[in-house]
Amino acid sequence: MTTDMNPATLMASANGIDLAYDSFGDASAPPILLIAGLGAQMIRWAEPFCMTLVARGFRVIRFDNRDSGLSTHFGYAPAPDFNAMRDGAIPVASYGLDNMAADAIGLLDALGLERAHLVGRSMGGMIAQIMASSYPSRVLSLTSIMASSGNPALPPPDSALMAMMMSPAPDPRVDRDGFVAHRLRFARRLASPAHPFDDDGQRTLILAELRRGRDLGGAARQMVAVAIDGDRRERLARITAPALAIHGTADPMFPLAHGQDTSTSIPHARFMPVEGMGHDLPEMFHADVIGAMEQVMGKASSAALAQ
Repeated sequence: MTTDMNPATLMASANGIDLAYDSFGDASAPPILLIAGLGAQMIRWAEPFCMTLVARGFRVIRFDNRDSGLSTHFGYAPAPDFNAMRDGAIPVASYGLDNMAADAIGLLDALGLERAHLVGRSMGGMIAQIMASSYPSRVLSLTSIMASSGNPALPPPDSALMAMMMSPAPDPRVDRDGFVAHRLRFARRLASPAHPFDDDGQRTLILAELRRGRDLGGAARQMVAVAIDGDRRERLARITAPALAIHGTADPMFPLAHGQDTSTSIPHARFMPVEGMGHDLPEMFHADVIGAMEQVMGKASSAALAQ
């Protein structure tokens, strides 16, 4: 794994590991914790997205999950057997989503934050769901974006997309161009059909993640954590924080029904479908997504004032 520490990146000890994070905005403003998806680094939360939230009066914190970016990696753990997973075998897990949720709570502790608004995308949305269910006193609101409830009856991901996920990428230390090309093909498959694919922007982001730190086994271990987590609907039913599920109508990873089921499973949650959005968050959707987030966060503020 290669690393390139950004001067703006800070480190915190959380839940027995080190988490890389950064922070935008006034430290006294209401905090929003952005939680990244599977194999993604915190820089996938684009700075314009973060700065728009800062301009609306929030403090924004983003971080690298365990096994991604500059946070602690679990490279000593055995690599999951994807061939066995394709055949339906349950692999040995190095950790679960509950551990990753505890990491995020540990980050709030390290930053001295009693509560925060949680915003998670894809796997990050699942982590945020677990946090809202297991640590209700720490959560102001929940926004689950392009995530799933884990209901096994929901439609599966696009088969071609899953085949790409389960096939090994070229080692960037040996074939950087091949690795970048592989990641670009995957990004195109996830992309929103309503938005022209930004080849140059995606290439720049892929290379930035490589510079920060790339562990070929980290995403696989995170994938196993998602696979073993199972059905979260009983846990979602216990969530008391104001909640919002945002989902693209063209999501190939988790079809729209996953977002609907997440919303239905959380008491009083709002569901917001986004026409033409895939399993990504291009800038054309930022205004609508942030507007919906502000509504649920405002609802959380109103509830706190009423207590």
